Amino acid sequence: MMVILVQTGLKKVVTRKKSENLDQTEWKELDEKALTAIQLCLANKVLHEVLMKKSSSALWKWLETLYAIKSLATYLVLKQRLFTFRMNEGELIRDHISQFITLLNNLKNVEVKIDDEDQAMLLLYSLPSSYKSFKETFE
Repeated sequence: MMVILVQTGLKKVVTRKKSENLDQTEWKELDEKALTAIQLCLANKVLHEVLMKKSSSALWKWLETLYAIKSLATYLVLKQRLFTFRMNEGELIRDHISQFITLLNNLKNVEVKIDDEDQAMLLLYSLPSSYKSFKETFE
């Protein structure tokens, strides 16, 4: 995401306070561009959580807190998401597995390792009841 901000010249808006070289209108316009650039990169689940953020720097700080900082709170939020992760009826299995892998990668980024057996169990139990007979095969 930062790559896009750098490429579009919007990194300064996210990482610094208002530039003295720009007037208020120009700065606000750049901030809106940076905010929307970040929002366009977010998954729908995350986007719903951040719509209340009104500036690019506030949004960026929130995302860093949630995803980049290796704190106890981040660890707990990510683990909760993994353990409560469920597939919706009608969702494609490939999309579900992709989201599951993303959750595992987010945990890996904060140095949490879930062993293969636990990953398999969590994935199986995340499937809807229509897959119940499939799950019972492995129990």
